[in-house]
Amino acid sequence: MARGINKVILVGNLGKDPDMRYTPSGVAVANIAVATSDSWKDKQTGEQQDRTEWHRVVFFNRLAEVVGEYLKKGAQVYIEGRIQTRKWQDQSGQDRSPRK
Repeated sequence: MARGINKVILVGNLGKDPDMRYTPSGVAVANIAVATSDSWKDKQTGEQQDRTEWHRVVFFNRLAEVVGEYLKKGAQVYIEGRIQTRKWQDQSGQDRSPRK
């Protein structure tokens, strides 16, 4: 039996220019926000409905440098990767994550 697959494909637009930084050890890190949109016709009212979702994406090493050099706000992007949820504890000891 398969263990499962953790793969995501995003096609959307950058909401702002990439946020570039470097770790103390010199590893490049690029953070971007990608907007994806859905549209559908409401069955009850017949009106067109739209919804935009925002996705935070992080790149490392040489790929981060390429992102910082070539991508700008509004650029359409195609991204393949995997989902990794970050967790941490706040000052009161509560578990936190960026997802709702």
